[in-house]
Amino acid sequence: MIDIRHLRTLTAIRDAGSLAEAAEQLHLTQSALSHQLKGLEDGIGLSLFARKTYPPRFTRAGERLLELADLVLPALRAAGRDLAKLKSGRAGRLVMAIECHSCFEWLMPALNRYREHWPEVELDFVSGFHSDAQEALSRRELDLVVTSNPDPKRGDLRFVPLFDYEAVLVVAPDHPLAGHEHVLPHDLATETLITYPVDEERLDVFSHFLLPAGVRPAKLRHSEITLMMVQLVASGRGVCALPSWAAQEYVQRGWVKTLPLEAHGIWRTLYAAVREEEADIAFVQDFLVTARETSASTLAGIRRVKVTDSATAP
Repeated sequence: MIDIRHLRTLTAIRDAGSLAEAAEQLHLTQSALSHQLKGLEDGIGLSLFARKTYPPRFTRAGERLLELADLVLPALRAAGRDLAKLKSGRAGRLVMAIECHSCFEWLMPALNRYREHWPEVELDFVSGFHSDAQEALSRRELDLVVTSNPDPKRGDLRFVPLFDYEAVLVVAPDHPLAGHEHVLPHDLATETLITYPVDEERLDVFSHFLLPAGVRPAKLRHSEITLMMVQLVASGRGVCALPSWAAQEYVQRGWVKTLPLEAHGIWRTLYAAVREEEADIAFVQDFLVTARETSASTLAGIRRVKVTDSATAP
């Protein structure tokens, strides 16, 4: 007999790429997950996976159940969303701010999708750079803050991971560094570094690359607009550091090239911060889920993060 639990399990295996990862996401032991799959296969009399393949390769039967899962699970979420609206009987408010930088293009598809499901929730953005956004969130001036620098001392806030991204250096195609496989901190000692106008310790290129190595760029230049930063880089006025997904459009146009920071690359996590007392409200939870799902489906070069019901920053 096929039930919702089976559909969630199959979807988790597809998304995670392994039974072990899926078991962890579902809070099951790998043995319990395997037992569940064996029971389903015995019940339907068909194998769901080609044996000894990695990542797991679904059979036609498995693919058919995944098609069912992709229809049923979103429908269940929609029904739960509608019931939550009926239960609450009120509209909500989400006033958001981006802390650190203005790369919020990834959020636009998520907002569009969210509005379709929660038209009664008032959505608003506070524009510009906000080094004190988490404090404003605590003061109830904001309802949600997107940040890569969660403050673990703020016990009144919950930091929910959205996705992992790689910070990369952006250079002109003819820049001397363009032929390197990666860059090291001392490579920037003679460069003009173009950054957003925020505190250095809140910028990945400083906090996780230059400052630990005791290196400073020869010159700093600021711009509030990502496109302007890229145009300055393309015209040979300096280099900049961006999330890889934010630079991808300009790389595809041939304007710039990107390089990993250090040989292993520097990966960071983007979080949504909300007040702890409101984190489990239905329309807040649904926004977080929508933001994670939309970013995973629309952004290249990011990594999914594991999220529990009470996920917080480390």
